[in-house]
Amino acid sequence: MSEPISIDIWSDIACPWCYIGKRNLEKGLEAVAGDEDAPEVSVTFHSFELSPDTPVDFDGDEIDFLSGHKGMPRDQVQQMLGNVTNVAKNAGLEYRFDLLKHTNTVKAHELLHHAKANGVQHAMEERLMSAYFVEGKHVGRVDDLVELAVEVGLDAETTRAALESSQHLPAVRQDQEQARAYGIQGVPFFVIDGQYGISGAQPPEAFENVLRDIWSKRGDAEPATA
Repeated sequence: MSEPISIDIWSDIACPWCYIGKRNLEKGLEAVAGDEDAPEVSVTFHSFELSPDTPVDFDGDEIDFLSGHKGMPRDQVQQMLGNVTNVAKNAGLEYRFDLLKHTNTVKAHELLHHAKANGVQHAMEERLMSAYFVEGKHVGRVDDLVELAVEVGLDAETTRAALESSQHLPAVRQDQEQARAYGIQGVPFFVIDGQYGISGAQPPEAFENVLRDIWSKRGDAEPATA
């Protein structure tokens, strides 16, 4: 039995392109899964903070944040958000920037590591991104994060204890150190089987092609049997 193909994803739950990239990857995986003798794939999410200096309770909307953070005129920001919203819609996501509550995401990253330790990282990643981009929920405060954690099956008390004690903060920092070692400066960034680096929210076909290429090369490398 061959080892699963590993996919390591550096992302931030407050990154709109990361959610789009996640959905496109899933579609690429679905296409490959239909192949005969399709490989197993192991997906792991890693932490990357786009704006670590952002306060937990940011005073303003997404336009206020981006115009201040990037120094862009408000009308240009509105146009950019409209473009992202359309791309997201093509990926099957209904972004609501008018509801979005900008916040610091370090606790959300800690929660993802807590979820990983309990076998529900994928469900937690999806829940956090949906809460942030689609539902306009706050994902920076412990109370709100515990509520979302319970929805994916995590225990409220142990989750709260992990977040309040910053139990998983070292794991977050380790992810960030690894990103620097790889030279990752923007997300999403996908490292596939330790040999392919894919930057940005590429279309499903890009992931599909890389996975098939890896599987084909593995097949060519396997020794013949009598």
